[in-house]
Amino acid sequence: MTPTQSLVIPAFNEAARLRAGFERLRPTLELLGEGATEIVMVDDGSSDETMRVAHQVYGHLEHFRLVQHAHNMGKGAAVRTGLAHARYERVIVVDADMSIRPEHFPQVLDALGRAPMAPGSRARDGRIVYDSWGRSLSGSAFHALVRHYTKLSVRDTQCGCKGFRLATGRLLSHLGMITGFAYDVELFYLARDLAIPVETVPVTWDDVAGSTVRFANATRQLLSDLRGIARTRYECPVVEVRAEVDLDDVRRAALEARAAGLVVARGVDSAMVITPRDSAVAAIGLAHSLEGRLRTATLSELRGRALEAV
Repeated sequence: MTPTQSLVIPAFNEAARLRAGFERLRPTLELLGEGATEIVMVDDGSSDETMRVAHQVYGHLEHFRLVQHAHNMGKGAAVRTGLAHARYERVIVVDADMSIRPEHFPQVLDALGRAPMAPGSRARDGRIVYDSWGRSLSGSAFHALVRHYTKLSVRDTQCGCKGFRLATGRLLSHLGMITGFAYDVELFYLARDLAIPVETVPVTWDDVAGSTVRFANATRQLLSDLRGIARTRYECPVVEVRAEVDLDDVRRAALEARAAGLVVARGVDSAMVITPRDSAVAAIGLAHSLEGRLRTATLSELRGRALEAV
């Protein structure tokens, strides 16, 4: 069966949680249909047995791929890698422990039929209920910092379940600069400034022991990242081509240039082939093959364009 959606799972030192996470996921995979879901797991330079356990737990699935970073690069980088390797139109980025109940995934996929971004939210009546006073306090403090530095009204930026149409997810990841804890905040900030429609999906979650990120431990870098979001001039490398460029021509050029994770952003007068920042050589090859102009594009130039994943 050809998949109709992808799950992207960033994983860092998750060996102890992968089996339980898969057992939580299994009923939803069966509900969606055998072979209907591609799973792309990105091992972000783990120092434990994540790679070995991932093969044992997920390796029997027909459409499972495991990508490995040579060293730890951060969640943001792992998500970018996963989105570059994902191949299907609807994508959900989920935590490896599946603490967001996978039973909500069909609702997220359904929402992506109406909006290009469909994040889950654990918030009820404007607040997230945690299992301890300490986590509630740190969660409230984090939300206050997000509002102060970014003016975002999103209550649950850190929910471990976010749905994207593939082209939208790739565009946001190519534009993003943050790789750490504030990566998710940056996604919402960029989506707002690009005027991307968002449909939030209420989800429930279970506190899974062994979380790899603690708010208190990440405070210094977090504050630096949050301060930087509103100050950053976001741009990304693009190859500007004629508006009616054929998607098959872009695919052929991408193969020749060995470029992955591309997005075509079409406007009235031109189209832009958006490339990852670390693919300068590939971008030069694309520009040559497509007879386009290599440059950078700002958020205002990208806003409102029709997006297609390559």
